[in-house]
Amino acid sequence: MHLQTFVFRIGAAALLAAGIAACTTTPLPPMQQPGRTVTPPPQRQALFIRPAAGTTIGRFDGVRNKGVDIAGNLGDPIVASADGRVVYVGNELAAYGNMVIIKHNETFLTAYAHASTILVKEGAVVRQGEKIAEMGSGGDANRVKLRFEIRKNGVAVDPEPYLSGRLQQ
Repeated sequence: MHLQTFVFRIGAAALLAAGIAACTTTPLPPMQQPGRTVTPPPQRQALFIRPAAGTTIGRFDGVRNKGVDIAGNLGDPIVASADGRVVYVGNELAAYGNMVIIKHNETFLTAYAHASTILVKEGAVVRQGEKIAEMGSGGDANRVKLRFEIRKNGVAVDPEPYLSGRLQQ
C-alpha cells in the first residue's frame, strides 16, 4: 500500500469516527432491523385500570390479603377500575369499612374498601375512571389506603396482572 493511500484511509476513518460521535440519531427500536420489517406483538390493553394513584403497600397473597393495598391521603379519589354496575355499598363487613362492589360482567367483580366517603349508590352504572369514592382508613386499616380486590367467578385473584394488561380474562 502506498503511503498516500494509507494516510487517506486513516483520515477517512477519523472523519467517520468524528461523524458518528457527533451524530444524534435515535437507535432503532428492538423490533426493527435494517433490511427487514418485524411486526411487534399487539399491545394488550388492560381490562382494568388502577383505581387510585398511590403506591402499592400490600400485595395479594390469597390468604391475609385478597387484593392489593394502595397508599393515599384522606380524601384521595378512588375510581372505577372498569365499566360496570354498583351492586353493593355498605360497611357490613367490619374489616373492610365502607366498601363499594362493582359487577363488570358475569365473570368479574371489583371491591374498593376502607373508603371515607362513597359517592355512588347501589344500582348505579359507572364508567371506567369515574370517581366512586374517597380514600379513608375504615375497618381494620391502620392507615389511609384503598384495598382493591378483583373476584373472578367469585374467587379472589391477584389484581396486578389484570391492571398491567398481562391477563385479560
